[in-house]
Amino acid sequence: MTPAPTAPLPAGIVAPRSAWRSLLWIVPLTAAWIAVIYWQPIVPTSGVQTTTHQLLAHAAIAIGMWLGVERCDLAPGQRRATWFAVMIPYTLWFAIAWSAAIHGTFRADESPSSLPLLPLAIILPVLIGTPILLLSNRLGQVLDAMPANWLVALQIYRIFGGWALAAWLHGGLPGAFAVPAGIGDVLTGVLAVPAAIAVASGTAKGRRAAMLWNIVGLADFAVAITMGMITSPGRLQLIVPDVPSIGMGAYPDVLTPAFVVPCSILLHMLSLRQLSRLNKRNRHTVR
Repeated sequence: MTPAPTAPLPAGIVAPRSAWRSLLWIVPLTAAWIAVIYWQPIVPTSGVQTTTHQLLAHAAIAIGMWLGVERCDLAPGQRRATWFAVMIPYTLWFAIAWSAAIHGTFRADESPSSLPLLPLAIILPVLIGTPILLLSNRLGQVLDAMPANWLVALQIYRIFGGWALAAWLHGGLPGAFAVPAGIGDVLTGVLAVPAAIAVASGTAKGRRAAMLWNIVGLADFAVAITMGMITSPGRLQLIVPDVPSIGMGAYPDVLTPAFVVPCSILLHMLSLRQLSRLNKRNRHTVR
């Protein structure tokens, strides 16, 4: 069966200026949030922030996935099977990572000579999930049916990565990790809004902007993962900071690398696949 993709908004309906104007509200709100968690550090250290934004993201993915399969030319049973095939593993992954983080499974000081569980928690889901998400024909149908701005706008939750900057200012994280990781996350989250508006225009320029945004988001993770590893106890440690780094594995901070990071990487991969397919369809249409 062939997908029933929704047509993008005609070029020109979403003015380029509206994308950048969104920064007039998202930047002040982000700055205000960072100020709040700096003023009240109990908010991020309680785990409420990370848990809340990931539960909201989980709900958004579940709803978006269902709306996507509903737009596909599939039988009702195929729609349900496709939705469950994505949401059941995703939900189990979240539950396992969350439970492991709470119970101290990733703590580096618990068993320093054992298998490095935190790096595995980051790398394995990406290695397993990427080929599945990029090669699945059924998932390609769903992506073709979904508006391309959904997966971009979803990652506005990256602004909550500002907790790393607040922790650094309080002396709770080393600057070598917190500054590049925090700035990169906040930048990605802030730019998610104008990038989503740009891609909603349906223009090639808007799609290029969204692809560039995805690359920026992935580069942020490359830097953050690298700095996290070389500042944390283990064989890869090159910098010994004065304060514990993210790799110590303490909850709730560890939930970010253990789940949020690999999940966000996979969302970037899906968005790039969707934009690539959209570009290919538009080239065929022009010909």
